[in-house]
Amino acid sequence: MTTGFHGEAQSLPVAEADVEFYHEHGYWVAPRLVPDKILDAAERGMRRVYAEDVDHVLSWDRRTNLDDIPPDTYSHWGWRPSYGDTMRKNDYMSLRVDELAQLARYPVIAACAARLCGAAKLRLWHDQLLYKPIDTGSNVANVKWHTDRYYWKTCSNEDMLTAWIPFADVGEDDGAMCVVEGSQDWSDELTIEWNSAPFSVINEIISDRGARLVPIALKRGQVSFHHCKVVHGSGANRGAAPRRSLVIHFQPSTNRYVERGYHHPSDELVRRTPAGAPDYSDPDVCPQLYPTS
Repeated sequence: MTTGFHGEAQSLPVAEADVEFYHEHGYWVAPRLVPDKILDAAERGMRRVYAEDVDHVLSWDRRTNLDDIPPDTYSHWGWRPSYGDTMRKNDYMSLRVDELAQLARYPVIAACAARLCGAAKLRLWHDQLLYKPIDTGSNVANVKWHTDRYYWKTCSNEDMLTAWIPFADVGEDDGAMCVVEGSQDWSDELTIEWNSAPFSVINEIISDRGARLVPIALKRGQVSFHHCKVVHGSGANRGAAPRRSLVIHFQPSTNRYVERGYHHPSDELVRRTPAGAPDYSDPDVCPQLYPTS
């Protein structure tokens, strides 16, 4: 397999049937795409993040003293050791740490994503480094039902998608992500705020619609992809080790900022268009991932 993937859809492990499956069910699980050496490096990068050891400094970092950020407020850095042994989420780390950039920019991942969503070009939207600790009974790290689109209201494109890349095997007991099959086709008029509604409310809606919950179990090196409108979440990690992963959010090159009375953190980081709007094509923050050149 080549590393450029300049329109070479025939060399990808994504058949037409896989594309149809993705559009019907809202997700697709790829075979092993990522070699061990890239994942080993990503693990080192994760440890560096937690030691606040970076290769590149973002504009936020230059004007923010991390020690001044209270644990209960949004931080452009994310989890820090003082927050305790809880769910860790650190955004934009592939822009800061080279080992994580190697994984986020591994060409076959973006090439598969482009094939699934039908985009001629894909850019990075942003990334999330995730660490789910083992459930001890006092630190259950559930991720509530939500859609990524709920947080991306300022984006014009509604076919954005996400790749989830675990650093080790992940099964149901390890707090694997679970998707609500076919929920990408549910009406935008649904008034439930997925990120805050109780599990019982969402579960009732899921039951009423006859939807199926699909746990995404992956072997190391596999990657799962899901549509930005798919309802998904995850339960507690009852496995033997913390669940470690990198999430890559992709945007087609046609995506633009739309004023909807909502703010996304990327709006502060990207450059401005001549009209003064956030520029989601900023190559320093949202580099093109497919094609690679």
